[in-house]
Amino acid sequence: MDDDSKHRDQKRYPPVLKNSSRDRSPRFPFVSRSFVPSVFTVMNMVSGYIAIVMAGEGSFVAACWFIILAAFFDTIDGFVARITNGTSDFGVELDSLSDLVSFGAAPAFLVYKFGLEGLPGIIGIFVSSLLMVGSGLRLARFNISMIGYNKESFSGLPTPAQALTIAGFVLWMNAEPFFPRQSMQVVLAWLSTALALLMVSKVNYDALPKPTVDSFRQQPVQMSLYILAMFCVLLFHAKAFFLAMLLYILLGIARSLKLLYRQWQT
Repeated sequence: MDDDSKHRDQKRYPPVLKNSSRDRSPRFPFVSRSFVPSVFTVMNMVSGYIAIVMAGEGSFVAACWFIILAAFFDTIDGFVARITNGTSDFGVELDSLSDLVSFGAAPAFLVYKFGLEGLPGIIGIFVSSLLMVGSGLRLARFNISMIGYNKESFSGLPTPAQALTIAGFVLWMNAEPFFPRQSMQVVLAWLSTALALLMVSKVNYDALPKPTVDSFRQQPVQMSLYILAMFCVLLFHAKAFFLAMLLYILLGIARSLKLLYRQWQT
């Protein structure tokens, strides 16, 4: 093996980012284009950490809203990255790490403190950890299969949707306890298990469409359902928030079953 081959096979530490030099702004040489979206990504991570702290202190409502805030920052950072052309390998990795904190560890610890802590033995710890493990597997699979940032659909339930479903359920149960204490623990355990399985499944979920004229022309029914869900959230608050996320999950399952049926017929 010649020297050139050895040099190519050698790993370089630390890793060199593909756009570490090209994306530097000529006006601000010490700030790259990925800096601005990375700020929002870090705010996503910080919001997730605060949610964990709030859950540990028993402030479950605050923990839920910080998870929702983390989802907002997670949406904004991708939008800003596309506008500023600030996409980078660093941003992709930072986004995944932030999502694991905000949409993996935070909802897992929230369900444990909110209801699963009272289960016997380590059952509560095991069931709640499924959300974090499922999120980690989901994010790892997404990273190795991601081609670009503009994705119209996802294989498996997105981690923010899982976390928002948990937040909506906790907000609802905190405002209007629908189940007795023991029954609520069982429901929460089954919900956590189902969401973890959906994240690592092959069920196809749509990315949330942008509210444009083309979106209404191409997907009129879907856009109408999203608008109806938003209206219900504004009207009924916590209860409708969970039901809206549940509708999104069920629509993905129904569509995947429909596609599976069509493939079976052909």
